[in-house]
Amino acid sequence: MTRIGLLSDTHHFLDPAVFDHFKNCDEIWHAGDFGTSLIADQLKAFKPLRGVFGNIDGGDIRSLFPELLIFECEQVKAMIKHIGGYPKRYEPGVANEIKSSGAKIFISGHSHILKIMYDDQLQCLHMNPGAAGNQGWHKIKTVIRFAVDGSDIKDCEVIELGKRGSI
Repeated sequence: MTRIGLLSDTHHFLDPAVFDHFKNCDEIWHAGDFGTSLIADQLKAFKPLRGVFGNIDGGDIRSLFPELLIFECEQVKAMIKHIGGYPKRYEPGVANEIKSSGAKIFISGHSHILKIMYDDQLQCLHMNPGAAGNQGWHKIKTVIRFAVDGSDIKDCEVIELGKRGSI
């Protein structure tokens, strides 16, 4: 079983509570808008990190992470793209990419809206962890913890880190 800590939209701020909430995770996945490579460095020093760049990320992050990441975690094909939309409202080309890749989990960020929903048509679980940083219109900072066990995605937990602007 692989335990995943999922976050997005840190926008130059990494809440110290992330380290406590992700201490039992095997990997951290970041769905873009790190803000600075310092955040990526802190996460990489803590746990193995997978991620994509977001629209606010500069050359430092873009040189480290792709725009689209497709990989296997145990027996689950995963796809991460910062601006990707969600079921019935995917960004252009995303639904086709999910289909052609065979992804069973699609992760996006960008909206700052926490969303976990299953796409019956594509047979794919969509997750957006909301925003973990202090910039944006969201009121509460959120992250997600879940596990991949063989071909199963399970034990999904939404974690509130507190109000935006708080530490």
